[in-house]
Amino acid sequence: MTQPKKLAILVSGGPAPGINSVISAATIRSQLEGVDVVGIRDGFEWIMQGEVEHVTPLTIESVSRIHFRGGSHIGISRANPTAHADHLENTVTSLLRLNVSMLITIGGDDTAFSAMKLDARAGGRIHVVHVPKTIDNDLDLPAHVDTFGYQTARHHGVEIVKNLMVDAKTTSRWYFVIAMGRKAGHLALGIGKAAGATLTLIPEEFAGQRVRLKTIVDTLVGAVIKRLSYGRRDGVAVIAEGLVLDIDPGDLAQLEEVERDSHGHIRIAEVNIGEILKSQVQKRLRDFGIKTTIAAKNIGYELRCADPIPYDMEYTRDLGYCAAKYLLSGGNGVMISMQGGNFVPIPFSDLIDPDSGRTRVRLVDVHSTRYGIARRYMLRLRRDDFEDPHELAKFAATAGVSLQEFRSEFEYLIESEPPRLVIDASTQSLVQAPHT
Repeated sequence: MTQPKKLAILVSGGPAPGINSVISAATIRSQLEGVDVVGIRDGFEWIMQGEVEHVTPLTIESVSRIHFRGGSHIGISRANPTAHADHLENTVTSLLRLNVSMLITIGGDDTAFSAMKLDARAGGRIHVVHVPKTIDNDLDLPAHVDTFGYQTARHHGVEIVKNLMVDAKTTSRWYFVIAMGRKAGHLALGIGKAAGATLTLIPEEFAGQRVRLKTIVDTLVGAVIKRLSYGRRDGVAVIAEGLVLDIDPGDLAQLEEVERDSHGHIRIAEVNIGEILKSQVQKRLRDFGIKTTIAAKNIGYELRCADPIPYDMEYTRDLGYCAAKYLLSGGNGVMISMQGGNFVPIPFSDLIDPDSGRTRVRLVDVHSTRYGIARRYMLRLRRDDFEDPHELAKFAATAGVSLQEFRSEFEYLIESEPPRLVIDASTQSLVQAPHT
């Protein structure tokens, strides 16, 4: 007699708050419709090797309360089944051996790509849907739609930065806070703007171009000097870790020696950009006779497995329900999304960047009003400063140099400054005005 088909759930990539809620909602929906559910342990790690013993039966009783907790009830890994054709075939074969006909993958852009390739290799034998997950918030969704886990990570990140701001003021020091975000600066900007950090640096402000380490160092040094001229020796800079990937390799010779993951990405955690910037900024400040205490602090691992806030618990329940319901209704080959409170399936084919052949990445829109407002609340050298001789004289005096010398050292930083924001009364909108 033919055995009834099963639905499998697999989590890949890095952790994000809300994973367990997706697992719970999808399992409950499937079980209520009479379908058995199995959790594939540790992502693709075992099944792509042809091993089918690492599985966990999922029942309503076993998952009914896991949505409150962070982490992943069935583990996680970054194993990549698309790197070798035999691994992809092993994955399909393993799922078929487990009698799986429906698969939910939970992960970021790399996992979405793996799900897409798995769907193609399965050729209809296994129906696959993907639930987008990443605290980086960089999957190709509409601008107003966050990836699950982002809001929880930002919430806890703001709490950390808030406490560091108090410590910075109390101890008269600076903190360089490095936030996760391999390709995009959404998390760093979200934390920095909400917390009111002194300034935030993200890769997008450099327009995807190679940036010299000196430019980043001078941006931070300029902020320290400007704040010091106002009588404050403290500050907090939030810096997206992805800046590492845009720095000229010649400025970070050790970058080539850093270990890469199975997707070929530099393990950013191995490049301690916080300590590098701390050292270089202190050295640059000493050139101006300024001694400043700086502490580098990486945040990310503290955020990835935090218990989800109610927003993400509800959001992920919707995603898990829709993922299971779509598969149980015969659907296949889509990324699951909720947009404006409604279920919207996004075909896998719509996720591909035709230039790279990979899944598209959503970057921070530095031309948006949201980013423009964030910049105006940051304390960093601005075009207005170089147009005001009194402000400039104050900064130059703090640095112990002449006005001309200060211009020579720092004025180049304003070349990439966004245009000012103005209210357009005719359109009732806030827009960026061109530089004059």
